[in-house]
Amino acid sequence: MSTAAPQPLSGISELAARFDYFVLDQFGVLHDGAAPYPGAVEALSRLKAAGKKSLLLSNSGKRSAPNEARLVRLGFEPGSWDHFLSSGEVAWRLLADELRSGAHARCLLIARDGDRSAIEGLPLTLTDSGTDADIVLLSGSEGDCYDLDYYRRLLEPAAARGVRCLCTNPDKVMLTSLGPRFGAGRIAELYAELGGAVEWIGKPFPRIYEAALALLGNPAPDRVVCVGDSIEHDIAGGRAVGLNTALVATGILETSSAAERERLFAEHGAPPDLLLPAFAW
Repeated sequence: MSTAAPQPLSGISELAARFDYFVLDQFGVLHDGAAPYPGAVEALSRLKAAGKKSLLLSNSGKRSAPNEARLVRLGFEPGSWDHFLSSGEVAWRLLADELRSGAHARCLLIARDGDRSAIEGLPLTLTDSGTDADIVLLSGSEGDCYDLDYYRRLLEPAAARGVRCLCTNPDKVMLTSLGPRFGAGRIAELYAELGGAVEWIGKPFPRIYEAALALLGNPAPDRVVCVGDSIEHDIAGGRAVGLNTALVATGILETSSAAERERLFAEHGAPPDLLLPAFAW
């Protein structure tokens, strides 16, 4: 990890010559939510063929298995990555451990498209009200369907009662078919603004990186590179735990200028070590 100006590289082949372990973001790096980016399927498969270990690390409130199934549906080759770890998976394991006593709790789940994978198998009963919730789980946003006032009305009673809130998708901006909209991370900020306490699970927070590195066998940090499109999450998170970082110019930064990226580097104190035009070989 360097404090020098980011070094531009032409593609993933140059990263493969330098590193053995790859911690990869998915949305904005491998695909745009609807299709893989040009060259991404091939690049991921070539990393595997080159003997590199890759872990896909996602700020998805869904568990790992549905995320992996989605990648296959999008056209990625099954088995072309070694591990997949989502913030939803980390939170699920945390709650499974805490709720071993079997005591049921009422959960206000805020998710996307009716997804319930975040709580399947847990002794939680869903409620649609913040008034009687024992826990709030923010795993996704429907910011393309509702405004922040909708979430304010939903969450205010829970925040006023001091109900515990877990945010398993810290992304504050998400890409939708309507363009950028506020993500679950922004809803979590709203909960904090209302006086509630938020536990953040996902990038850039350390817990998810500790779990990811454990899955990779805790390799030496200088052999690991984190590749992402978010300076606030992927780059800042990787740097915070002492890993090398590479920023791709796709995803949320696709339309940003070099000056805008420089401003974000300074704002988050997280210049990447390396710059890539895209996740392509």
